[in-house]
Amino acid sequence: MTDYQHKVRDLFEGQFREWKLARDNYQQLDDVMVRTVAFPGYDISVQFNPGRITSSAAKVDARSIEARPCFLCGNNRPMEQQGLSFGNDWIILVNPFPIFRRHLTIVSRRHTPQRIAGSFGTMLTLAQELPDYVIFYNGPQCGASAPDHLHFQAGNRGFLPIERDAENPGLCRLASEDENTGLWLWSGYGRGIMTLRGGSREALESVFARFFNRFALIQNDRPEPMLNILAYFEEERYTVHVIPRRVHRPRCYFAEGDKRILLSPASVDLGGVFITPRGEDFRKLSGEDIKSILDEVCLGEEELRILSKEIL
Repeated sequence: MTDYQHKVRDLFEGQFREWKLARDNYQQLDDVMVRTVAFPGYDISVQFNPGRITSSAAKVDARSIEARPCFLCGNNRPMEQQGLSFGNDWIILVNPFPIFRRHLTIVSRRHTPQRIAGSFGTMLTLAQELPDYVIFYNGPQCGASAPDHLHFQAGNRGFLPIERDAENPGLCRLASEDENTGLWLWSGYGRGIMTLRGGSREALESVFARFFNRFALIQNDRPEPMLNILAYFEEERYTVHVIPRRVHRPRCYFAEGDKRILLSPASVDLGGVFITPRGEDFRKLSGEDIKSILDEVCLGEEELRILSKEIL
């Protein structure tokens, strides 16, 4: 266990003793309902988690953000919320509204916009220092409920189906490799995903930057190209799942009446666990709904194959 993993374990223990809100919300995970929707070759989990309503329904337009205090800035965080310094520029916090049994938010000390450029290396360092966790990044228009403040999240390994599915050669296939990095593309998974693997942080940063810059040319009207990213580290190798997107929220999010499904997909959803904060959505979400949402939100497999060509 790394030094940081020891410190994070102690952080959770201390917060559960001293912070009733966090303690209660983690205990309530015992009562979260989960069901499985089967697809050919893989499954999607659907979780009913009413504690996530604030995040799922967050107003992230510029006017709404300007009208509220930033809840990730130190002066606005709850008095009970204690942090663990990560280097000089980051603070590790227990997320009080969890999806995972162990759910962290890693926050920049500076109030600066949510952007992955310049911070992808930090994401890899976090993955290496916290190997029991998946580190994930939600872009400013990709599920981040605080697009005005740079942050990552982390959840305990073994929770997301994408971790298991990445080892299935029928789904995740090696497309190209060089001496430092392998690039895998997914087939028959319902969403376009590019997976990078390698032991060199510098090589991965370089490959990711080439992909990022190419994608930015296509989405040059946005704060940054729309991406969700998941990363973890095991056996001296990083695994990074990059999930490019077309839109922030699907049409069903804005529908009225029975047609509405209050689901705002982010890294966890695209990693295979759909979070529904409303009971009616948990009960009615079907395989067709999931397929429609993924088709609308994510790039297709062929689009991503073309976009990632020759980036190694």
